[in-house]
Amino acid sequence: MTPRRLVYLWDADYPWDVRVEKICASATAAGYDVHIVARNRKWRPEVERIAEGTVHRMRPIRWLGRRGDALLGFPAFFSPRWIGLLTRVVRETRPSVLIVRDMPLCPTAIFVGRREGVPVVLDMAENYPAMMRKNFEAGRQGPFDHLVRNPRAVAAVERYCLPRVARVLTVVEESAARVERLGVPASRVSVISNTPPCARLDDAAAPARVPGAPLRLVYMGLLEVPRGVAEMLDAIALLRQRGVPVVATIIGGGRDEALMHAQAAALGLGPDVVEFRGYIASHAEALRTVAAADIGVLPHRKSEAWDTTIPNKLFDYMAAGLPVITSDAAPFARIVRETGAGVVFVSRSAESLADAIQGLADPARRAALAAAGRAAVAARYHWEHDEATLLRVLDEVAA
Repeated sequence: MTPRRLVYLWDADYPWDVRVEKICASATAAGYDVHIVARNRKWRPEVERIAEGTVHRMRPIRWLGRRGDALLGFPAFFSPRWIGLLTRVVRETRPSVLIVRDMPLCPTAIFVGRREGVPVVLDMAENYPAMMRKNFEAGRQGPFDHLVRNPRAVAAVERYCLPRVARVLTVVEESAARVERLGVPASRVSVISNTPPCARLDDAAAPARVPGAPLRLVYMGLLEVPRGVAEMLDAIALLRQRGVPVVATIIGGGRDEALMHAQAAALGLGPDVVEFRGYIASHAEALRTVAAADIGVLPHRKSEAWDTTIPNKLFDYMAAGLPVITSDAAPFARIVRETGAGVVFVSRSAESLADAIQGLADPARRAALAAAGRAAVAARYHWEHDEATLLRVLDEVAA
């Protein structure tokens, strides 16, 4: 019997990405021979076998130096390096399915897949055109972004790709509805969400509370203006003016990290109030830091981008037993309201966010919301549920 093989095209270094790992690990456990095609800015081994599959990395051009090599390794769909790398791996492995993550390399996958006779599945983790627009709307684009992250160009690439892939995987129902509005039949769209495994529920433990201690907030993710971290800092300052004791841990980095540090300093929020932990390499350690908080915050500014995606951290907060405070971005608010896992505030309003935080000062109310969130993860929002859909899609496309 010919073994089923899967190639997953990822436009960054691997490891690590939580969604790539989950999809590839599930396929491997189901009997697929999995191969991950990835970038190689760190000049790691070109081929490496890891638990979720075999990683095939771009061969470094060492004489260019790291900066020159990285520039020529940029994930542009017309890049000869990416076309050559993917073609070589596909010819060596002869996969039954080729999955490509998001838009940057989707035309590359379509070109190679058609030439080699392999069906292509688009793993649409983001609404890429809207994601590019939000950075421009926030005024945080750089000169290079006008060339390689131009929202109109990205939208044109998306229009080209969607009719040419065998299946589209989205992370939330709102994204699936958008793809269908763009003309993709519902039968070719499947929701595979950013949910945690059920085992995460066993790892979570309620944080020990010291009577009278400040409320402990946590945010985990990129530090970018569109993600609303600035409003979170303003809300903390407002609460302290009201005499409400609150502290926060912010996990992650990003293009606007320096801006956030400067804002915290200007508001008088020192490290004893707002701790910037930076990027935590160990996902397990990051989750332990999350679990030590009282409230998980998703302050993202409502926009088309956030109205059509869902971050991992929503379910991470719920699985960790934290009540959630989220902006009114459509899928965030829908899930939190449907599950009773938290409260919703008005996007971009620091005062609304401060009111929401203050409203969760009662430990009994926080406990009730946290219990509802954990119950929702146990009942529906867990990876085993999404894994079943994923494996069905892979088998259908491979057949």
